[in-house]
Amino acid sequence: MSEEEQMNKAEDHESEWAAAMNEQTGAGEPGVGGGDDALGQAPMDDLQPGPAGDRNETVDLNGVLDIPVTLSVEIGQTAMSIRNLLQLNQGSVVELDRLAGEALDVLVNGTLVAHGEVVVVNEKFGIRLTDVVSAQERVKKLG
Repeated sequence: MSEEEQMNKAEDHESEWAAAMNEQTGAGEPGVGGGDDALGQAPMDDLQPGPAGDRNETVDLNGVLDIPVTLSVEIGQTAMSIRNLLQLNQGSVVELDRLAGEALDVLVNGTLVAHGEVVVVNEKFGIRLTDVVSAQERVKKLG
């Protein structure tokens, strides 16, 4: 498959998700499947330099926008001994620390960035963000 065909396929896939999210959540709802940010993308034009930066400088993020990151969704955790881990087999049930229906954690490179709920669109799983963790909250968890 040529690079152009791959790009067209990816754009078609994004359009499918955007249309499905608009249909599911209602078009025009900001940040959730409506308007220009149909995929839940935050506008980049509001970014300002941090306190150490000169307010007259412009921030050029183009160099980092294409860096790949790993986004994962965590439904819960548990701790167990290696003995119990080795005894697991097909059909085993592992109890997690979450209740059914509780929000899932969305992690980027292992850092909690949001909470969400599972959605199914065109027979594929996705996640709808219900709460985004602020930068201040992420910094608090580091310390």
